[in-house]
Amino acid sequence: MGIVNKTDRELLFRKDPIFQTIHDQYGPPPEMYRDPGFTSLCKIILEQQVSLASARAHFQRLHDYVPKFEPTYLLKLTDAEMRECQISRQKTVYLRALSQALLDGSLDLQKLEKDTTETVREKLIRIKGIGVWTTEVYLMFCLGRKDIFPLGDIALVRTMRELTEAKTKETMATYIERWQPLRSLAAFYLWHYYLKKRNRPFIP
Repeated sequence: MGIVNKTDRELLFRKDPIFQTIHDQYGPPPEMYRDPGFTSLCKIILEQQVSLASARAHFQRLHDYVPKFEPTYLLKLTDAEMRECQISRQKTVYLRALSQALLDGSLDLQKLEKDTTETVREKLIRIKGIGVWTTEVYLMFCLGRKDIFPLGDIALVRTMRELTEAKTKETMATYIERWQPLRSLAAFYLWHYYLKKRNRPFIP
């Protein structure tokens, strides 16, 4: 499953030539789809406000520490064990809140796949530590929703300031309306540009 295809690319290029320019310079963005579920949502939580490389290293350490990467095993870890895995106190709280919600049935990640985008937002944002950015990234990367643009993402904001006349969050919110219903693909192209220009790899 993925959301990048030739037809959508061509339509996006017609909506705004900046994406054709990015494509000509760096090629298409890599397939950024991730399997929906607990593991991917934990990765996205760990990616909050840190580099992808740091988040990946912390996730891998935590993943290797537990017998299985499942909510039950994460809840068994002490604060000291979480610190040993380089998980901050704040993100420890967030991962535990997610794990508990899955175990007590207050959140069912499988059901999200069939829910509307707004219902997914409502269900995820109830969980401590899952805000707008985390929800939108999960919708894009894991559920394949095509018209999401996380304006809280610093890389997207910086790239829009560089490539468009939109310089404030308010003008950006208006500007991205022209990219409907393909704002997720627009975001993937802008992330692709941001990483390529800085010679950084995309870390799935």
